[in-house]
Amino acid sequence: MRFLRPDYGWWLLGALALLLVIRWLGRRRYAASTTVGWIDRASRASLLRRLPFVALAAALALAGLGLMEPVLPFAESEVKSHGLDMVMVLDLSSSMLEPIGIQASQQPMVSIVEGSTAKTIRPTPKTRLEATKDAIKSFVAHRHDDRIGLVVFSDNAYVVSPLSFDYEYLLRYIDMVDDQVLRGEGMTALGEGLALANYLLARQTVAGDSRGRVVVLLTDGENNRGRDPVAVLGESDAARIRVHIVGVDIEAKVRQKPEVERLIAAVRGYGGRYFDASTIADLNAASRVIDGIEKGSLTSKVYLRDAPVFQWFVIPAIACLALTMALCTIPQLTNQT
Repeated sequence: MRFLRPDYGWWLLGALALLLVIRWLGRRRYAASTTVGWIDRASRASLLRRLPFVALAAALALAGLGLMEPVLPFAESEVKSHGLDMVMVLDLSSSMLEPIGIQASQQPMVSIVEGSTAKTIRPTPKTRLEATKDAIKSFVAHRHDDRIGLVVFSDNAYVVSPLSFDYEYLLRYIDMVDDQVLRGEGMTALGEGLALANYLLARQTVAGDSRGRVVVLLTDGENNRGRDPVAVLGESDAARIRVHIVGVDIEAKVRQKPEVERLIAAVRGYGGRYFDASTIADLNAASRVIDGIEKGSLTSKVYLRDAPVFQWFVIPAIACLALTMALCTIPQLTNQT
């Protein structure tokens, strides 16, 4: 332990000296007698009558030490917060570039007047990828105390951002994701994306703590490459990782395929949720539901330098001051000789 303001120690010594002087000047004077030696030692004033003064001096000394700003040069503490370790897994297959909800040919026409000329144009709809990115960003913006990572996949899976509390950094990387990130790929390897998310959570989680780990997979199609996603879901469940899947505008004929139904049943069987999101509103609703149901606790270790420990002295000082006040209410301890 060391003190950041050791110069306050001189003030502490001065205050104690002043207290002793005031105490000495306040003593009452009595006439001396040569027969004082005859008085029985047991009849003399008890030292217990000095307890109020001793308690007051201790309170001043401890308060002075607290004012000297005591610190520990190095300390380790645990910070507990209500959060999760979460990985967002984003599908970058070629079909994610298609318009979400309704096709371009079904978009309503809008008239725009430029000067004296009126033009009729069809507004460009958002693609599934753009709408999904907006939903992810909205979801991230509403989270607190979570470590969130981002994985993208097509033919293969890649880590865009490891688990991080830096949401601003994560949002910038989400903005950077586009159809050029995985140029040359176009398939939908759901199992590979889930497997990489599991690996990322396993590598960045504190040993022995397997609570509060979640994967949110956003995709618009069925698995057509790589590992079997149902088998990977079993691995997630064994590692106590809960998986939610958001189906982004999945076509009805794809949704009814046995493999897709098997995947959805497996997600629900392992405690996760499946969401059909055919529109932007559905995507936002799914993100709100996941935000509401996924709450947990996260414990992290924080290493501090010069950790303040003034409370070690201030609290006992308050206790001594309270003791002094209590002792002064006892008549037998107030009139000292």
